[in-house]
Amino acid sequence: MAEKNLCLKERKVDNPYEIWKSYDGTWEWRVLKKWQVDDNKPYARWFCAVKSPMTYGSYDLGDVYVSEIKANAVKVSGGSNDVQVKGKKIWHSGMGMDFNRETGVWN
Repeated sequence: MAEKNLCLKERKVDNPYEIWKSYDGTWEWRVLKKWQVDDNKPYARWFCAVKSPMTYGSYDLGDVYVSEIKANAVKVSGGSNDVQVKGKKIWHSGMGMDFNRETGVWN
């Protein structure tokens, strides 16, 4: 039996399934809906509210390839692996490691 997509119902911007942030903190993706169960498929996509330097403090809505988000960001909330931003480091509770944004290295 196929796995059920628990993120198929669209959520509001203030209650996303997950929040991802770029390593420099200038971009934010709020995942409002996942179109598929397997996010590792080549063209998997999420419906997101995206804030960037080009949105002037507001969010743009649209589909984004999961691979683009994962290549440029770290998950900061959602699920059991929440991440907290602490100054110039990001603490990832699931990994027990710090990501140093200056050097780009987990330690």
